[in-house]
Amino acid sequence: MIRELVLASRPVSWINTAYPFAAAYLVTTGRIDAPLIVGTVFFLIPYNLAMYGINDVFDYESDLANPRKGGAEGAVLTREAHAVTLRAAVLLSTPFVITLIALSGPWSWGVLTISLFAVVAYSVPGLRLKERPFLDSLTSSVHFVSPAVFGLALAGASPTPASTLTVAAFLLWGIASHAFGAVQDVVPDRAAGISSIATAIGARWTVRLAIGVWVTAGLVMLLLGWPGRLAAFLVVPYIALAMPYWSVSDADSARANRGWKRFLWVNYVVGFFVTVLLIVSSWHGSSTS
Repeated sequence: MIRELVLASRPVSWINTAYPFAAAYLVTTGRIDAPLIVGTVFFLIPYNLAMYGINDVFDYESDLANPRKGGAEGAVLTREAHAVTLRAAVLLSTPFVITLIALSGPWSWGVLTISLFAVVAYSVPGLRLKERPFLDSLTSSVHFVSPAVFGLALAGASPTPASTLTVAAFLLWGIASHAFGAVQDVVPDRAAGISSIATAIGARWTVRLAIGVWVTAGLVMLLLGWPGRLAAFLVVPYIALAMPYWSVSDADSARANRGWKRFLWVNYVVGFFVTVLLIVSSWHGSSTS
């Protein structure tokens, strides 16, 4: 059961939510303290178990027919594990949420509420935002952007043009990433009667949309001052891995899975350069002040 819960939480993606929070909080405050530690651990494991575990429970039937499920790209939980997964997601998250509320204020509470709502609303019956084309990509992006915004709020940061542009670019990056990820599932999703941005506009147009949104994210980052605008070039690897699928057909859309697997590893490389850029930006800010 523990193995299934860990698999359901997608360990390969843990850093994608913990890092934005930790980076936003640490760069703003410069402190390693209780809020940083509690928030990082929460967005590392409990948050991902809730986000992906809830999704795996309510996508069980369609995941059975999806050949790429059953590993790092998504667990196929046994029926017996469904109730345990939902309970574990709630019980593991609750102490962290209560602690973070106690350590923060109203602005942070609002951000955390939106973040948790997006996690639940994406998958649960009655809301199922993952089956609302275009809203699915936006909600998925919120899953990864909201930890960063919560980190800023928890740190007491006031909105600035630079932080607003960075969050906007990050949101666009997340929208493009989800859209590209949806391409590989066009055939199984249609067979299961599941709607998505890719089933709505087709595989090739979804790839083209993703590339266009990544380009837009890069252009937004160019509006930042030096050296932040260097982050604009970090969208180039994503555009490069998506370009081979520019004209992919719906019938051949499963081929995009190769690009998606590369995407998962590109995230780590790009994350390294983001870290270097954050260090350089912090040094540059200190030297100019």
